[in-house]
Amino acid sequence: MNPAKSDQARASREWTRLVDEGPAVKIAICNETFRDWTHDDAFRLASELGYEGVEIAPFTISPITSDITDDMCRELARLARGHRLEIVGLHWLLAGTRDLHLTSPEEAVRAATARYLIRLVEICAELEGQVMVLGSPRQRNLLPDVSTADGMRFAADCLARIVPSLGRHGITLAIEPLGPEEGNFLTTAADARSLVAMLDSHEIRLQLDVKAMAAESLSIPEIIRASRRELVHFHCNDPNRRGPGMGKVDYAPIIAALREVGYDGWLSVEVFDETISGETMARTSIEYLRAQLASRVGDNRPRM
Repeated sequence: MNPAKSDQARASREWTRLVDEGPAVKIAICNETFRDWTHDDAFRLASELGYEGVEIAPFTISPITSDITDDMCRELARLARGHRLEIVGLHWLLAGTRDLHLTSPEEAVRAATARYLIRLVEICAELEGQVMVLGSPRQRNLLPDVSTADGMRFAADCLARIVPSLGRHGITLAIEPLGPEEGNFLTTAADARSLVAMLDSHEIRLQLDVKAMAAESLSIPEIIRASRRELVHFHCNDPNRRGPGMGKVDYAPIIAALREVGYDGWLSVEVFDETISGETMARTSIEYLRAQLASRVGDNRPRM
């Protein structure tokens, strides 16, 4: 990294840390944002922009999770450290899988899903990550003739099987509510909190996502306040599938609510719109988040 870029990265990190009040948070980005970039190039840019962490989608390591070796994970962790980045953990846990389902009424399917998640716990540990975000709506949606109550019971049965592995490796599984346009199970933060309560385990907590919360009847700050006990991870984006500051959602009250509840985890940028380059998404998102962390007033959206 040349001196100018090094100075820029240091300044970016200091900007993130020097907030007026409340606990400090760190900003991460999901690595699939960079699509066909090499891990080295993606990590280099993220670091230069001032990100402090990267969140990994397993399919970016290998399309077939069973092909991911411990050596591959250790090398990726080494690469991240070389760019002064932490690997936050994993998300898109069940994406692309077949014959796995969180709410299946078939015990054998739930057992296979649990074994798969346990392997992801091991991968997350080798990557030196600490959180696994469970979204994957297709692999958790209620099947025909499965009620919501049964779906909750089946999901709790599946996830309870991975708790010992989570505890052994110091990993937290964060259940992610997703809006009704994504699926029909765990569509609100209240639903996800109910599942967390059923499991009653320190290793099973809650992840909140701005795009998903925007679909709820409660305001995003209200959801954050109601989730203060369970919240361990936070995804930043917009209902338009772009990054924070690139749509209509104002993050000032969101940051204020996170400060109010004492949230000190990651703000992790997760975007979905592939019509905009990964570099533009990454740069615009962190500039906006840094501005919001530094000031609670005004609309500080950077211009694209």
